[in-house]
Amino acid sequence: MAENYEKAIKTKYIGKPLTLHDEKPAWVVDSPRAMSHIHTYGLLTPFFQGLTQGKLMATKCVNPKCPHPSVWLPPRADCPDCYERMKWVKVPSQGTIYTFTLVDYAGIGVEMKTPYWQIDVAIKGVDTIFKGYLEYGKPEIGMKVKAKFRTENPTHTILDVCWVPA
Repeated sequence: MAENYEKAIKTKYIGKPLTLHDEKPAWVVDSPRAMSHIHTYGLLTPFFQGLTQGKLMATKCVNPKCPHPSVWLPPRADCPDCYERMKWVKVPSQGTIYTFTLVDYAGIGVEMKTPYWQIDVAIKGVDTIFKGYLEYGKPEIGMKVKAKFRTENPTHTILDVCWVPA
């Protein structure tokens, strides 16, 4: 790391939005990297659609016999504890920073200007911790944050949501 980042920083998305080829029954996107990679979001399409609509969609196990019925974000199509299909639920767009780290080198394919703060966000009613990035400022454990959505010119990726101080 070239500098000591004990100060607030601002980052931004530097890539190009993915091309959306098909919307039904699931989104199919063209994800160009060193070569073009086309894949489907399949049963997780509602999560990515939600981001472009300004909402966080999680999945919830509703099986009464499940030993650990949980709300998952990022979502799972099927419950990892009972293997039943999950139900889609909207969850709050506010949370608390659980932990964080500075990313100085993001690696190939991550279209973010470095350095940036990667944060883990605890959201009320969600049993998992959601990973994202802080768009600006300096994170602190316990800091309140709110989701910011890229609803105009979406990338059709996880980068359509970031977090800002609440």
